[in-house]
Amino acid sequence: MSGLGYLEAIAVGALQGVTELFPVSSLGHAVLIPAIVGGQWATDLNVSRPESPYLAFIVGLHVATAAALLLFFRRDWVRIIGGFVSSLRHRRVETADERLAWLIVLATIPVGISGLALEHLFRTTLGKPAPAAAFLMLNGVVLYVGERLRRVADRQPVLVGADGGESGRTDPDRADARLSEMPLRDGIVIGCAQILALLPGISRSGVTMVAGLGRGLSHEDAARFSFLLATPVILAAGVLKIPDLFGPLGDGIHGQVMAGSVVAFGSAYLAVRFLTRYFHAHTLTPFAIYSVFAGVGALVWLGIH
Repeated sequence: MSGLGYLEAIAVGALQGVTELFPVSSLGHAVLIPAIVGGQWATDLNVSRPESPYLAFIVGLHVATAAALLLFFRRDWVRIIGGFVSSLRHRRVETADERLAWLIVLATIPVGISGLALEHLFRTTLGKPAPAAAFLMLNGVVLYVGERLRRVADRQPVLVGADGGESGRTDPDRADARLSEMPLRDGIVIGCAQILALLPGISRSGVTMVAGLGRGLSHEDAARFSFLLATPVILAAGVLKIPDLFGPLGDGIHGQVMAGSVVAFGSAYLAVRFLTRYFHAHTLTPFAIYSVFAGVGALVWLGIH
């Protein structure tokens, strides 16, 4: 890992924290940026290698990103975990917190199973620059088509909390109450969309938001549910591979991992804070345009070089 200095670690950490939550694919950027920079980066920062030290570095960044999500949604997670424990204790699913807790659990199972079964295969066979660029273009198409096909506002169900607050104009408690009223099948469909994010270049937050829009959620609620769903998945993926950081793959990069993780935490926190406000009144279209042009540009660059 001689090619990964502290400056590079900080740059990759900042990129990871932002692109994990922005609907533009963190894994796609993790594959493409080293290839575009070239030199030692292209050699050492290669996630497609079966035993890649770069992957161990990315693992540390994922844990930091999940920590930022947990901090930002800490009050929500206190209620959600409380609802989960309450439902087990009383063997019921009645309150909004209990319903939302089980909605997240059941929506997370498909991607958890798929990740364990397919992550290594997809990363080693498709985690190369050209496929990542192509999937990034596809990500843009999915985001754009999702926006074009989303239900118009006057046809979207307006889920309200007990106080009658409307979608897009409420506090977190009301937002979670709205999400808890989502039919279970819709939550599972949205959760299954995360499986596509195993492909480098396809954004987890992007495809889950598109699925949420397709099930009638507003942009704000679709983004919120996407971030809540992503938290246990990102955290579990990081924790599962944390032992790699203390084995041969982590030799010589502990300091870089720490530096990159601190930056990833900060950038992820700022990103989720920005996006939860952005999607109050904006759409996925700018990210769709970026993804298409970035994918095309990467393919052209790689073809020339």
